Amino acid sequence: MTADSDMLDVIFNEGRTYDAFLDKPVPESLLQEAYDLAKMAPTSANCQPMRILFLSTQEAKDRLGPALSSTNREKTVKAPVVAVIAHDLAFYENLPKLYRIPGAEKWFMGQDGLIEETAFRNGALQGAYFMLAARAVGLGVGPMSGFDNGAVDAEFFSDSSWRSNFVCNIGYGDDGAVPDRDPRLDFAEACKVL
Repeated sequence: MTADSDMLDVIFNEGRTYDAFLDKPVPESLLQEAYDLAKMAPTSANCQPMRILFLSTQEAKDRLGPALSSTNREKTVKAPVVAVIAHDLAFYENLPKLYRIPGAEKWFMGQDGLIEETAFRNGALQGAYFMLAARAVGLGVGPMSGFDNGAVDAEFFSDSSWRSNFVCNIGYGDDGAVPDRDPRLDFAEACKVL
């Protein structure tokens, strides 16, 4: 089965990165729908380390503000929802529930480097899946770096094993504020087949 061309356009060909959003609230049910799609995509050993902190109140977004670069602060605190895409360094504790091979959690115990690498890689993959899922359910996304991870972790995750990866503004994108699309590399420039 192949995805229909309209959905491919929504997710990839016509999907854009938004810096501005319509003044329209995003229902929690839509965030859940996007998450429920994203969680079905692959991760190694089905480890699913991504965690998302949704900041939907102005008070919560204002707490994030000091950790953002000056170029990202205003657009982020104005976004309807800000998702802090994080990963859980204790992800392996869920492997007995998530993975078919018994004892897989033991692969990670005491292996800090492996834990960090696996959590970061797979959490980043899941963050990308989440953004595509958000597009699929009709939302616009604006992912970014440009913030102090340590400050975000201290503000929101100091009592947990979660660590921030990137921030993504979410809402109904303002198409009137989107610049022309930047170019992309062609297959021959970015790929090799051996």
